Amino acid sequence: MKKRFSLVTITIIVVISIIAGMGINQLISADNMYLQIKKFSDVLSITEKAYVEDVDTGKLTDAAIVGLLNTLDPHSIYIPPKQNETVMEQFRGKFEGVGISFRILNDTITVIEPIGGGPSARMGVISNDRIVKINDSTCIKWANDQVMRHLRGPKGTKVKISIVRPGVKEILDFVIIRDEISLKSIEASFMLDKEVGYILVNQFKETTLAEMSKALQKLHESGMKRLILDLRNNGGGIMNEAVDMVDLFLDGGTSENPHKIVYTKARRSEFEETYIARTGHQYEKLPLIVLINHASASASEIVAGAIQDWDRGLIVGETSFGKGLVQRPYTLQDGSAIRLTIARYYTPSGRLIQRSYEGKDKDEYQLEALQRDEQEGENLDHKNDAKPDSTIPIFKTNSGRTVLGGGGITPDYVVKSEKATGLILTLFRKNLFYDYVKIYMEGQGFSLREKYKNRYEDFKLKYVITEDFLNEFRKFIENKEIKIDEKEYVSDMNFLKARLKADISQMIFGIEGYWGIIVDVDNQVQKALTLFPEAEKIAKIE
Repeated sequence: MKKRFSLVTITIIVVISIIAGMGINQLISADNMYLQIKKFSDVLSITEKAYVEDVDTGKLTDAAIVGLLNTLDPHSIYIPPKQNETVMEQFRGKFEGVGISFRILNDTITVIEPIGGGPSARMGVISNDRIVKINDSTCIKWANDQVMRHLRGPKGTKVKISIVRPGVKEILDFVIIRDEISLKSIEASFMLDKEVGYILVNQFKETTLAEMSKALQKLHESGMKRLILDLRNNGGGIMNEAVDMVDLFLDGGTSENPHKIVYTKARRSEFEETYIARTGHQYEKLPLIVLINHASASASEIVAGAIQDWDRGLIVGETSFGKGLVQRPYTLQDGSAIRLTIARYYTPSGRLIQRSYEGKDKDEYQLEALQRDEQEGENLDHKNDAKPDSTIPIFKTNSGRTVLGGGGITPDYVVKSEKATGLILTLFRKNLFYDYVKIYMEGQGFSLREKYKNRYEDFKLKYVITEDFLNEFRKFIENKEIKIDEKEYVSDMNFLKARLKADISQMIFGIEGYWGIIVDVDNQVQKALTLFPEAEKIAKIE
């Protein structure tokens, strides 16, 4: 009886704490709430007492919370304690540690890249270094979580790492003082030509506006007169950062016609907000093209929707995911959290971006976004979206162009990404581009670091993937028992050369070196470069 009372009491306290922490206990009657809590605690107590095997009541409670949230919508989720800290780091855009990205290769920690400006980069750790000891203890055959536990730690603390570096006989010891590491929101920013800047944003975090402002200033000083903003594969993040990004490009309008960026509707009025642009930023007349695809979601759709509705720029690519629900995080007492949908957001013209999820499981809902059948080409009046006798709602942009609701942002120019062949997909899955380039940079290509050091433009212009290089790469992948289809191999030739050169560039110059090469074979970027006259026309930029 004592055991049962204790379990019931604890369960009730936990559930009440969850509800109280969420601030929603007043939404339903106290009597009904108590009955539902009691019902759950009875089931948990009976299970703990009578089930055929021992049960983990904490695990059962977690499963019950997951089940509860799954009945609401696809984006309300439960995050266990261990995962929650990682999630929070991603949104904060920073953590404390030594500052490397790595992978376990042949049981050995291999540095993919030191994070720019971090303590490892400052100490001279470079890509392809092998970490063989941490604090004088072998770390061979360690799992990822072991590596993370030992390399991360409070700012100012020390960790010793021992490195085997290709081309260097002795083991190199580094005593690294851990520091705060920035996880960048902007993955790359550089000039595509003398006038067009390019910014790739991978997620909206607490640092996004600051990074964006810095990137724009750098490109402005490099002569930028037009901008391609790449939000492909950007799953969203912090809504306020997306609002602030739009505000950089959109003026405030007039008192009679203020320029809304986004607004929300909710069951509770305190969750409803309207965001208005402010006039005064130097990029409000900058010709702009925004790239999106099926994996662009949430905050990315706020940006694309506002730019499209005000005819501020051109949207190019593929229809976005269609996530228009606002989640608020609620941290629970054990360090876990829930992200609960509290509102829906709408573009300035009144479009709800959220796709319908009624009657669909999560897998079906996800796949639906990736399997749209879109017609390529000019779509300025979105006639390609319309269907006879359609019930899809129709909206108008600021200039009167038609745009349709029903979920997601449909581009003004639909440009599908090129489908990867079976050969390319196999090379990606097995990470064979990286593996071969790593070997090359330790052998024949070892001198390239010194030859092209701090001279990226020289590398891009002069370094060529030769036929001999390709032949050696082909032998390498054939030795991995990869069957090569000759037609695919020939059709993939330009991409193979670009990808191999891009991986070499990354090892010398970092991630921007990679993207600076790969955009040359990116058909969506290359098409966008030709569309600035149309972007300037709809934005009425002379």
